[in-house]
Amino acid sequence: MNLTEKISYIRGLCEGLALDESKPEVKVINAIIDLLDDMSYSVTDMEDLYDELSAQVDEIDQDLAEAETELYGEDDDFDYDEDDDDYEDFDDEDDNVFYEVTCDACGQKLNVSEDVLLEGEIECPNCGELLEFDFSDIFDGEECDPVNCEGCESNCNSSEE
Repeated sequence: MNLTEKISYIRGLCEGLALDESKPEVKVINAIIDLLDDMSYSVTDMEDLYDELSAQVDEIDQDLAEAETELYGEDDDFDYDEDDDDYEDFDDEDDNVFYEVTCDACGQKLNVSEDVLLEGEIECPNCGELLEFDFSDIFDGEECDPVNCEGCESNCNSSEE
């Protein structure tokens, strides 16, 4: 028995009692039954929309799986590690280092690769401001690689993420 059927059953029970419609408590009971009836129709509509949405999400999931298979193949590049519950991509280079940079104009925080840092500048994707990276004041004129400064005597401490 669904919600609308249950509300109809309750309505029938109340009508079978032959209650005096002029009494305030009977008016309240009838108003509550009307409200429950309206709510049951709304819930039924939401359930129908949920079922429709769920079917659409399943279709999107299947389409995405097909697209991933076409783009990446049959998961040959991934190794599932049961201990970590992570996927490891063998094509990924583990030595990519990223640094967090904050735009002075808008305050947006960006993760910037070491290659971009070494290029010396990047445009903020949020406000378009040109962010320039100058390491000369950090290294006091010494030649130093800001990314690989192990053993460097210029005390440059890059904020590696």
